[in-house]
Formats: sequence, C-alpha cells, structure tokens
Amino acid sequence: MSTENGTIGSQGEVNGDVMLTHFRKKDDDDANGEVETEETQVYIENYKDKLLIYGINDSPPIHVTIICALQQGLLSLSGQLIVSLLVAEAVCASKNDAFKARLLSSTLFMSGITTFCMNIFGIRLPLFQGAASEYVIPLLLMADTDQTFCTSEPSKEGGQSPVPATTTMSPNFTNSSLGNYTNNDEITMDRIIYNVQMIQGSLVLAGFVHALLGFTGLIGVMLRFVGPLTIVPTLTLIFIFIVGPVIKFVEVNWGIAFSTIAVAVILFLYLAKYNMPVPVWTPSLGFRIIRYPLHQVFAILISIVLNWLLCGVLTYAGLLTDDKKNIGYNARTDARIQIVRDNPWLTFPYPGQFGPFGFSGAAFISCMIATLISVLDSIGDYYACARVCRVPAPPKHAVNRGIMIEGLCSMLSGAVGCGHATSTYGGNIGAIGVTKVASRHVFIATGVIYILFGIFGKFSALFISIPYPVLGGAIVVMFGIFFGVVISNLEVTNMSSPRNIAIFGLSIFIGLAVPTWAKKHKSPVQTGHAMFDKIMSMLVGNPNLVGTIIACFLDNTVPGTAEERGIAAWQVSEEDERADVDRTEFNEGYEVYDPLIPRSIMYSKLMKYIPFLPYKRGNVEKELGNVKTS
Repeated sequence: MSTENGTIGSQGEVNGDVMLTHFRKKDDDDANGEVETEETQVYIENYKDKLLIYGINDSPPIHVTIICALQQGLLSLSGQLIVSLLVAEAVCASKNDAFKARLLSSTLFMSGITTFCMNIFGIRLPLFQGAASEYVIPLLLMADTDQTFCTSEPSKEGGQSPVPATTTMSPNFTNSSLGNYTNNDEITMDRIIYNVQMIQGSLVLAGFVHALLGFTGLIGVMLRFVGPLTIVPTLTLIFIFIVGPVIKFVEVNWGIAFSTIAVAVILFLYLAKYNMPVPVWTPSLGFRIIRYPLHQVFAILISIVLNWLLCGVLTYAGLLTDDKKNIGYNARTDARIQIVRDNPWLTFPYPGQFGPFGFSGAAFISCMIATLISVLDSIGDYYACARVCRVPAPPKHAVNRGIMIEGLCSMLSGAVGCGHATSTYGGNIGAIGVTKVASRHVFIATGVIYILFGIFGKFSALFISIPYPVLGGAIVVMFGIFFGVVISNLEVTNMSSPRNIAIFGLSIFIGLAVPTWAKKHKSPVQTGHAMFDKIMSMLVGNPNLVGTIIACFLDNTVPGTAEERGIAAWQVSEEDERADVDRTEFNEGYEVYDPLIPRSIMYSKLMKYIPFLPYKRGNVEKELGNVKTS
C-alpha cells in the first residue's frame, strides 16, 4: 500500500519478486526534509499464487540462476545427443565413436553460442537454441534415396572425386585424431568426411537464406499468411515423429522412466499449492525459515538426480543386466562410462575443422526444406514462449531479429561441421511453465554452460552418461508440457468454426498419410529422371513439409476472417507497442523485446527502414523525459 511519506509493504502484498523487502519511510517533520528513519519489514511472499516467480527482465540470485540454468541444460542435453547421433547416422559414421564424440562437442559448443546470442541480440525471450531436429529428417531421407551415399569411396564419375584426408582436413584434425576407422561395411574416414563437407557448404548457404529472411523483413510479410492454423499442425507433426526417438530412451526401462515422470509430475502439479520450508541465513537477519516453492522450480532436475541415484543403487546391487546386447543395459550408470574415459579434456570446435566446404544439390534442397520448417517452428515457439512468460505477442521487428540471429548461427554451425542448424527448443519453454522461472539471465547462463560443455570434453561426457530411461522420462515431461502450450495457440482461433476444424484435421491426417505411403515404396515418384525422382521422393516422405503445405494452402484459400483464423491476435501494430499493456493479463510489456541499443536511436527515422529494429514515433526528448520521470 502507498502513503504520502513513502511505501510500506504488508504481509501477502506482492511488491516484487524477492522474498525480503526493505521499506523506507520518510518523516517530513524536519523543515529541510533531511531527516529519515528507516524501517525494515520482513515478510514472506505468497509464491503459490504467482503465475511466474521470476519474469523475463528479473535477475534471480546467482545460485538460483546457476541451478536453473543447469536444469535447463540437462533437459536439452538428450536432444543434442539424439540429433548428433542421427547426423552421424546420416553421414555413415554411426560406428565411429571418435567421430561421434567430436561431432557432439561441436553440437554442444554451437548450441551454447546460439543460445547466448539469441538472448542477448535476438528476440530476447528466454529461449534455448539447440541442434535442430528438422534438419535430420531430410538428411536421413536423402541417405535413403541415394543408394551410393554410404559406399566405401565417393565416386569419381560426374565430377565428384574422393577426398583425401591428408589434403582436406585441418592439420589439427586428421584421421589419426579420429582413428583411421573402417567399419564392417568398409565405410572409410574419407567417405565420412566427404559427406560432412557436402552438408557443410549446403548448410552455410541455407543458413544465409535463413538469415536473409529476417534481415530483409520477409518474415514480417510471411506472418500475414502464416498463423496458428499453419504452425500448430507443423509442430504437432514434429511431436508425432519425435515419439520414436523418445521411445528408444524410455523402453530401456519403463519402470525407471515412469518413476522419473511421476516424481516430476508430483512435484510441479500435485504439490503446486504448497511452499517448501527452506532454511536461509543473511548477515542482517540471521538464520530463519522461509517458505519457497523449491520443489516446483527444480522439479525436473530433482527428478533426474533422484532417479539417476536410483539407477546407481540398482547397478551396484546387480539388479540391472550387464549384458551389453540387452536393451536394459543402458539403464546402468556405468553403461557409457567409457565416453568419460575416452573424451579429451579440452577440445575447441572451429570453422573448417573437417576441411574445405563442399556442395551438394540434394543436400542443399534438404537443408532448405528444413529451413522452412525450422522458421515456422521458431515462430510458433516465439509466440508460445510469450504466452508462457505472460508478455504480449512479439512485434515484427523482434521476430525478424530472432530469425536473423538463428540464420547467422546456422551458417556458423554449418561452417563448424555440426551437420545441422540450430533452432528454438520448445521443451525448454514447457520447463518454464513447470518451474515458473522465465528469467533471461537463466538462459544466458545456460548458453555459457553449453559453451563450456563443448570445450571441456570430459565434463560434458559425464552428463551424457545419464541413464537412458531417466533422460527419456525427463523428455516426456518436457515435451508433454510444451505440446500443451502449442495446442493452446489454437485458443486465439475460432475452433467452433467448421472451417478451422476441417483445416486442422486434414493437414494432420494428410501429413501422416502421404509419408506413410511413401515409406512403403522404394521409389514413390517415378518420372524417368533419376535426380528429380530422388528429390521428389525425399519431399513427399517429409511429414512436416506435407502437413505445412496443406495447412498453409487451405488457411489462405478457404474464406475466413483474420479473427477467425487467429492471425489478428498475432499481429502487433505500432499503436499496440506504444499503448499500456493490461497488467492483469501480462507481467511485463513490450520493453522485453527492445534490443541492446541506446533508446534515443530507436526514435531515429532511419529505424523505419531497418526491419529488425524497433522504430518509436514521437519526440525523443519528450519520451525520454517521461521515462526518467516515471
């Protein structure tokens, strides 16, 4: 409550996101107004009634920031591992452990770089940028349709020549460092490196196109035609096909996986209305007990640690199989301990570490398909994150900036040789809904942690040794929450409309049916032109592409109002940005999207012509004066 002499807080009143608030009361008895008496009132905030404990611009205590960042990092670790292993499969290196370790270090390093850049320079929502699974599907389809992709040597015919390791790889990264490895199918290191180089050049070019979409503002134009009825089916199809890789983790031991899920669900759902007593000590107030939703903030991390310990106990007691051929072996805590021993202490990924870039037309088309899906995925994630963080929908300049940063980092990821681009991870958005911690500082710290993971090989290998069913259970919780967030985007559409129901149902069903049919035929498209047939077979086998095309076509050709389609709710005008937001609906306003540039520059008329930066109309002196006064 407010008084004439100052501000006084009372117990149960929410004045900020801290547990202890100091109140200062001014006495105006002195003529000069120089006499002040300070009162300190201590109270415990009612966290259970808050939809968010820490908002985007809030700075949690350093220990909370580090632990939350570690939790977010652990949740995403399995995703990095899965995508990295699938890229190794696509370039025919599934049996080369040394190469897979190097590829994983590069993936972790680039995920850290991209996450840091997105939160500092990009859209500035609390987002984790990791290895994009969208790029793996077309790469695997390309390998399937090209019968010579995994032959022992690249063919010399048609202008393609083998790539000698002695002349193509960096001097610091040779066959000897990877192991001059040949698997049972005679796949040499030369062939693996050749495949990586073909993807590198194609991915760099696709990343450039990706960045260009944001730099030129074409994404803002795209938002006129792409709304919830296009993006929700796209993300839904991704979820459906993510089930397969997740099952590979969960089926190792269903009991441990369900235990991981159960612990997390109990902590953040069933116990959501309770605050845990936590002992704290400060020099000014000494030792005391406060109530804080610790179990909810760290629900997933607590579940991972407890079930990791459970696996350790079961391993020590001999209750888990020691047969390496048995699927249950990966539930043991020592199943992948060799990774820790073999990984080097230090490694530093850099552009060109696999040699000069190559180019493949099929690989470029694959990457461009993935880029389209990735852009739609990211746009949907931006709006979903804004909804979870209780901030207004992102304006066009913020979306443009986010896509531009993603594209630039995808170029760098391709140059480093990761074999994939980087994209927004929806599961971490779901984790925000669980923990109620939406601070940008947490994700900046997560980016730094991932950079260290990529550099310190043995440190990252320790987390990779987490038992598979524990990772699988955490992924189920994480993606389950985010799937609910994705579906909630349909709230802004009129789902009682037969039009919208038909578009959503048809796009999902056709997106599943066509690729399922394509998988049953070795060559689903046969026109007599081998290259065209190969490319078209790859396109019709991609569920995300098929579903997206159907949804976008129907949504833009079947008559319907902007409000009915939900596009109106995603469009932010300049007037909306200048207006005061409804604080009963939003915790923070459009200021969370402002880039790190001097505020006075935003009032320059030059900003009207830069689509990825905000332009604020009005008199700069007047506006800045009002800001200082307020």
